[in-house]
Amino acid sequence: MDVEPRRTLLDALRHNLGLTGAKKACDMGNCGACTVHLDGRAVYSCLVLAVDCEGREVTTIEGVAAGSDEGELHPLQRAFIEADAFQCGYCTPGQIMSLKALFDRTPHPSDEEIERAVCGNLCRCGAYQHILKAARLARDHP
Repeated sequence: MDVEPRRTLLDALRHNLGLTGAKKACDMGNCGACTVHLDGRAVYSCLVLAVDCEGREVTTIEGVAAGSDEGELHPLQRAFIEADAFQCGYCTPGQIMSLKALFDRTPHPSDEEIERAVCGNLCRCGAYQHILKAARLARDHP
């Protein structure tokens, strides 16, 4: 796709491609609601220019379950449901993307690694304990 050089990856995903899973909240890299994977690494898409992603692999929350059987949720998504790890759900895609990047690198992360993975993701509802519980569930029962 053609985009203006100043367009962020977040805006290109949402406005050019209609992928609205990554949320636009702070637009300054402070909240993590726009977290996506760029070449397998969790990044704030509001801080990345779309033109810098040419030839690179971008994965959004919409693509997380794509590797599993059709219609089946990713283990992290199932764990979030089981642990009631969302209230309003606004931060959920970013939380899952941050955790998935960790789990892809480290299939059995420590509690400290889990906490570090989501420390840059804000939850306005304060569901942090449930988010951590979901990550531990996904780790212990993939």
